[in-house]
Amino acid sequence: MRDVTYAMGISLDGYITAPDGGLDWSAPEEDVFRFWIEETRELGVHLLGRRLYETMLYWETAADDPSLSDADREWIEVWNPLPKVVFSRTLTEVKGNARLATGSVAEEIARLREEPGEGEIAIGGAALAAEAAAADLIDEYRTVVHPVLLGGGTRYFPHDERRVHLDLVETRTLTPNTVYLRHRVRR
Repeated sequence: MRDVTYAMGISLDGYITAPDGGLDWSAPEEDVFRFWIEETRELGVHLLGRRLYETMLYWETAADDPSLSDADREWIEVWNPLPKVVFSRTLTEVKGNARLATGSVAEEIARLREEPGEGEIAIGGAALAAEAAAADLIDEYRTVVHPVLLGGGTRYFPHDERRVHLDLVETRTLTPNTVYLRHRVRR
């Protein structure tokens, strides 16, 4: 059965966005960007909330930009063909290799797990991940911890007063200041 993973860059105090919604603090260094490219290669499908989908839309047309780096172009080659499922109450259409979800997070994950295919089912976006976590659907939590304290913003982990036991299965230093932590849910 395909694993469901929730992977994001986070601040040391556990936020994925700053209090103003900004992401400028998490612009990845080259080694971190290369790490995300390789992680994305392992995916079979990516589930996104509306805000993350809209943020990532940039890459659908970015290939036309002559100033892109080789890493940016490699990212486009990996990200754009990846199937995506977008959860939104307001969007009526999506672009690229994406489709709007027709069911709940639990229904979509069950459907994807039943379909033939390889690669992990990734979740992006805190609200969407919180919904999947509440239904006990996340198999692994993966964080790239950046050396910054934001003091507020959107939390990576929901505060739903539910205890989840995790096993640390991998750690990696990506840069002198950035670490990767991979935790598997203990079942």
